[in-house]
Amino acid sequence: MNVNFSAPGRVLSGAQPTGSMHLGNYLGAVKNYARLQNEFAESLYFIADLHAVTVEQDPQALRQSVRLTAAMYLAAGVNPEKSVIFNQSRCDDHAKLAWVLNCVARTGWLNRMTQFKEKAGKNRENSSVGLYTYPILMAADILCYRATHVPVGEDQKQHLELARDIATRFNLEHAKGDFFPLPEPVIPKDTARVMSLRDASVKMSKSDPSDYARINLNDEDEIISQKIKKAKTDGGDTPADLDNLRSRPEILNLYAIYAALAEINLQKTVDLFNGKNFSGFKSELTEKVIATVAPFRKEIQVALADPAQIDQILVKGAAKAREISAPILREVYEIFGF
Repeated sequence: MNVNFSAPGRVLSGAQPTGSMHLGNYLGAVKNYARLQNEFAESLYFIADLHAVTVEQDPQALRQSVRLTAAMYLAAGVNPEKSVIFNQSRCDDHAKLAWVLNCVARTGWLNRMTQFKEKAGKNRENSSVGLYTYPILMAADILCYRATHVPVGEDQKQHLELARDIATRFNLEHAKGDFFPLPEPVIPKDTARVMSLRDASVKMSKSDPSDYARINLNDEDEIISQKIKKAKTDGGDTPADLDNLRSRPEILNLYAIYAALAEINLQKTVDLFNGKNFSGFKSELTEKVIATVAPFRKEIQVALADPAQIDQILVKGAAKAREISAPILREVYEIFGF
């Protein structure tokens, strides 16, 4: 989809505070936050602590992770003077609207959500109801601000489609008009879908049991070097063409990371390393990753050195968020007769 960024609109995105973000989070979403705050009339970036508790969390660790995620937003260039930064639980309107939307959505819609099936796995009957209804809360996150554009990865497109379905049903059956705008996905072209360094069939993830499956945005240089050295390859020669590259998922993942960091396409990456050995490629990839992560890591440390400042940003951000969401929720309540 081609988005006209010059048009006014309200962009919204969020990330769960479950430990450090990783390189996949950065390339897939956070890298674009600072750019988007300058291309839309309004931008809101929240920390999804309500979503985080769909699985058990240590309360103190969760509070620290909220600060860490806020620090990462700041390190990525999100400016609290331009964007609204807040943690989800500080704005009750998310949860309040989620209940109303639970009564608008249909169980058949939720049953089609593939992420629940993937996350619950064989333990589906013992999963929390929150994990099952997670997409409804995600819809509320978006609709309680009447967000017009939502940066999403490919794996979140289905959830955004659900938000659009819920908005459509609400508009037709309850509001009798265009009360909620239908949020549009923002998927930047050539965004790398970063996969695990240990298994290129799955995304790079915070929840992977192996820390060597991901590059965290607060990893030290030596750790980054070790992880890339141990990143899985197939033992063959470097690819000579794109067809060969695309048939080799582990190599494709590493080449895609390099291309994204170097801001070149895959064809140029293939040409650059054709005929060279993988140790040389991994050495250059390590340099690119460290050049990205090291300054980011430093900015995170600077922000975390002043936790009171982070807390103040979150409190102010939540107040701004409520200024937007409260009148929208009041209208929803009036429509339902509350």
